[in-house]
Amino acid sequence: MGRTARSSTTAGPTLAVVAREAGVSVPTASKVVNGREDVAPETRRRVTEALVRLGYVRRPRFDAARTPGMVDLVVRSLASSWSGAVLHGVEEAAHDAGLDVVVSAALSRNRAGRPERGWLDKLSARGSAGVLFDLPELTEAQYTWLEQHRIPFVMIDPLLEPPPGVVSVGAANWQGGVMATEHLLSLGHERIAVLAGPRRTLCGGARLAGYRSALASAGLPHRPEYIRHTGPDEAAARRQARELLDLPQPPTAVFACSDRMALGVYEALAERGLRVPDDLSVVGFDDLPEARWASPALTTVRQPVSEMAATALRLLVRLMDGDRPESTRTELSTRLIARESTAAPRD
Repeated sequence: MGRTARSSTTAGPTLAVVAREAGVSVPTASKVVNGREDVAPETRRRVTEALVRLGYVRRPRFDAARTPGMVDLVVRSLASSWSGAVLHGVEEAAHDAGLDVVVSAALSRNRAGRPERGWLDKLSARGSAGVLFDLPELTEAQYTWLEQHRIPFVMIDPLLEPPPGVVSVGAANWQGGVMATEHLLSLGHERIAVLAGPRRTLCGGARLAGYRSALASAGLPHRPEYIRHTGPDEAAARRQARELLDLPQPPTAVFACSDRMALGVYEALAERGLRVPDDLSVVGFDDLPEARWASPALTTVRQPVSEMAATALRLLVRLMDGDRPESTRTELSTRLIARESTAAPRD
């Protein structure tokens, strides 16, 4: 596991050293540290890896009333713009709270694809005051281990419903599904398909429910052939989009429940010489930087990822102080960002 923060008594590398290691300018490295979005994905990846490898720490503000502490942030990957947004939110909130943050990637996985417990043992040995998990899920054994060791923790946008009592932060996914579908309905679309992501997931189920609710409010039945469950990556979405295009009555619009899936739809259309939005309107979900870089720019539902992460850190501080929140689930509002990937359907 890599570390991006050390104890406040240990001098870490300067930002200039990080920039030199990553082969970028100091201003570019600063943009990554501060969560700026105008950085190319490959550049962001190199800088993030350098931060982890060298153990860069942004000094927290001194607070004489609080003994500086340390918390862990365990992420699923360090190479995505999602993780960059999470890191930005956690870092800013930790800075305000006077905490150091150690960032780790859960790289060791078992046959089921879930993180192994070894890295949890390292959390205990390091003496962290609490942990934030930006992971799809934890195993029952891992939840039990955390409870036995009395380590406060908060889940950021878990993929599956966590056990009762586990504190988590996410987005208003049902609301987002409604907004995405209502946007397409307002443009005149009635044949609207949805790529809903894997079954049983918290976010996928809520976004699909929002889609169905918006159709019902408009007096339109949902068509089973238009509802597709697929993996979260572009390749899986591309396969489902091909099948939708091959239907006797293909949809005129697609609501993809992630920006990556939306980009898979783009690829399926390009393969057939079709264009967005002339031949198919597309709406995504997340509003990661890739949404703006797509051509045409992607209409999508914005999740406040950095704010979700910052909220999770503040909840973790409360748990560390022995103050449990009244509700274990906190949801932050989503909103539609209209760009160039949606238009009225062709006659």
